[in-house]
Amino acid sequence: MKKVAVIILNWNGAAMLRRFLPSVLEYSRMEGAEVWVADNGSTDASCTTVEQEFPEVRLLRLGVNYGFAEGYNRAVGAVEAEYVVLLNSDVEVTPNWLAPMVAYMDAHPQVAACQPKLLSYDRRDCFEYAGAAGGFMDKYGYPFCRGRVFDHLERDDGRYDTVVPVLWASGAAMLIRRQAYLEAGGLDGEFFAHMEEIDLCWRLRIRGRMVVCLPFSSVYHVGAATLKPSPRKTYLNFRNNLLMLYKNLPSAELASVMRVRAGLDLLAAVVFLLKGEWANTKAVCRAWRDFRHLRDYRYREVREENRRLAVTDTLPERLPCSLVWQCKVRGKKTYLEILKTVKS
Repeated sequence: MKKVAVIILNWNGAAMLRRFLPSVLEYSRMEGAEVWVADNGSTDASCTTVEQEFPEVRLLRLGVNYGFAEGYNRAVGAVEAEYVVLLNSDVEVTPNWLAPMVAYMDAHPQVAACQPKLLSYDRRDCFEYAGAAGGFMDKYGYPFCRGRVFDHLERDDGRYDTVVPVLWASGAAMLIRRQAYLEAGGLDGEFFAHMEEIDLCWRLRIRGRMVVCLPFSSVYHVGAATLKPSPRKTYLNFRNNLLMLYKNLPSAELASVMRVRAGLDLLAAVVFLLKGEWANTKAVCRAWRDFRHLRDYRYREVREENRRLAVTDTLPERLPCSLVWQCKVRGKKTYLEILKTVKS
């Protein structure tokens, strides 16, 4: 069995592969490491590009576009390695990014998954939206990061250069124990894309495993390169976030949190409408409709099983506050400002 498999999920991304695979190959050389491209049924020259220009890369043809979540489930199931890295096709890695993360995981068996520091490819002194220096969540399911709250991105000035437990590691660059991934059920294939890594990490956390950010390793992420802002993205973000809450919240919180979320999402729909973004307003409404359908006909048993396997709901990385209130009303912009308010 290999030590680590770096898996790049690809769909019609031949240009991205040509641009970023060279850094992955150059800086991922360590004993027992393999680089894979799992192709989600591309119709461009992706597979030919890998075979002809990067023959040292292992190519897995999935045949159809399973989306991010199920695509990775099938890829992780196909490889044989102690660790797998979920790596976006638009990530430039840096020298010595991989080996220190593997060494840390070897030394900390209670840690199931980790991420490097994610920096912006275009603004290289700033954090990147998708994961920054590790992911957290507020009481009502709004994810944020050290270095990124809503759309506010901080400069990487060293203040987050500490190894810390986080609630979630970014799917743009996540190293995870393959066994832990499989035991937790992997990414939720129903999600297709968005929120799936947060859901997986939350499941790991309530089952007693740890997730950390390792800022001594860093990568540069283009971000939003594979799925541009659209009503489809709005729909997936809202629907999947609701499913994630339903699956993972403790019973004592479920009803109250979902009531507040209903109000917050109604407000979001109104804001979209006032901005003339009617398609996004409809996307929010459709997300709620489909969430209720999936909850009633598919996810009740999923929730019961997930709660049965939970051993703790004491998660310091899920802050007992409203991110909307802290940022939109009180004017807080950074993780540290929010954390200071919560602790005061």
